[in-house]
Amino acid sequence: MRRFLLPALLFTTATLALAQTGPGRIIGMYVHQHWPYNHPYAARTWTLEDWRGYASGLKQLGFNTVLIWPVLETMPEPLTPSDRANLYKIARVIHMLHRELGMRAWIALCPNVAADPPEAAKATFETRHFFYSDVRVNPADPAAVAKMMRWRERLLRPLAEADALVIIDSDPGGYPGSTNAEFAHLLVEHRRMLDRLRPGIELIYWVHFGWEAYSRYYLTGKLVRANDEEHLDAVARLAEVNPEPWGLANGLTYAQKLGLGSRVLEFNYGRIEAEPSFPMTNFSPDLAWQAGRGLGAPRGVMGNAQTHCLQLPNTFAFARGATGRSITDADFVQFANALIPGQGALIVKAWKTLAGQDAKAMREVALELEKAAGGKWRPGALEGLLFGDAQRFARDLLMQLRAKAAYQDFLSASQQNRVVRQCLKEFAAAVEAWQRRHGYQCVWRPTRWHWLGMNEALAKLNSPAINAVLNPQYRSPEGFERVREKFRLDETYTVRLLQAIRSYLVGGS
Repeated sequence: MRRFLLPALLFTTATLALAQTGPGRIIGMYVHQHWPYNHPYAARTWTLEDWRGYASGLKQLGFNTVLIWPVLETMPEPLTPSDRANLYKIARVIHMLHRELGMRAWIALCPNVAADPPEAAKATFETRHFFYSDVRVNPADPAAVAKMMRWRERLLRPLAEADALVIIDSDPGGYPGSTNAEFAHLLVEHRRMLDRLRPGIELIYWVHFGWEAYSRYYLTGKLVRANDEEHLDAVARLAEVNPEPWGLANGLTYAQKLGLGSRVLEFNYGRIEAEPSFPMTNFSPDLAWQAGRGLGAPRGVMGNAQTHCLQLPNTFAFARGATGRSITDADFVQFANALIPGQGALIVKAWKTLAGQDAKAMREVALELEKAAGGKWRPGALEGLLFGDAQRFARDLLMQLRAKAAYQDFLSASQQNRVVRQCLKEFAAAVEAWQRRHGYQCVWRPTRWHWLGMNEALAKLNSPAINAVLNPQYRSPEGFERVREKFRLDETYTVRLLQAIRSYLVGGS
């Protein structure tokens, strides 16, 4: 079995050597596992060898920390065989990160989400939809909290080698009408649990949308971020109980007011890839590089991705910013040559073209890729980032270029008020082929990188089936049940939208 051990000489030139970041500064990558889709696109599907390869590639770029969401929240009691297998796989991943690569291993957890056992047991870990299998635990109910914590302690016991447990204040989390005092109590309960598992595991409060703000969302259905006063109150409550060892992800302004700035890590979310998002390779070097710099937070920076095997250019740019190095075209070509020797210039050309709007150029580059790859590409020093498969990497780029080119044709026809049926048919065929390959099902929304104008163009078709996906009519009353229904519909959004487009093309409605 192939092992992706860190080579003694990381690349052929000094500019790609591992940066000396110092023992205290964190440069991390968050491996998010919410969504069930295909291998190797979804991290849920990775083998131990996949983890080893990807992590060793990250280390060569300068990363020293991996944050894993193992999705313990939807693991039912008793565990299914697939849940048990995944739990112990992640335990081996943590051990590998420590012993083979010398990297930190952190675990993420939602504050008060638990499994609905009968629903969760209907699917394997790899295929389970999160929002069909979860419940919210009332933090004001001592018996319910105690039950949740007992099960969490059992689940976390195999993972007790982890360096830190990161708990977010929202998304998903919260409870209708809950308060920061209740959230602080949840954090204290997790501190006590960690001390029973292994003293020294750090507790990190991820300051995100705000506990009270998300709890109001569950009451009203209106999503409004917490104000400064609410955020400061939450941080102050944690500081008052001082659950050592502990830290903060984000919230530097609030921490500084309390004299706690040294505890803060900067989590620049969504700069490498938005989530949830339809899988496409993003190329925004300046944005990712600036996010990696993380100049504000003393402890370092954390990036995130959803489909890690596709997000190599922004991952590289983030690492260059975090390690204080340049991000020129020549740097990108050198990086791409470490992925596929001798093909760096063509790969970078494909990344840049995919990020644009020129359909003709996308098709031309796709042809270049098809001729150049032809079954001959072999991975280079960074093969772990390719999950060992250069041909898969080439085919993915090719399919994305063709799907995006077809989309740009459809968008142009719509914006110019031309007949769009043939362009829509070609777009649907290309994007369905790409979707079948990666298998992603959740929300497909425009991002800063791709699909801008898509919803408007689809709405112009005036198709009842398409409009029902774009603007669903909810059956549940306002409040938490409405939010829950929305979350569940989101889980299969892409599949339903593609079906609606196909229905329109067949029947014209």
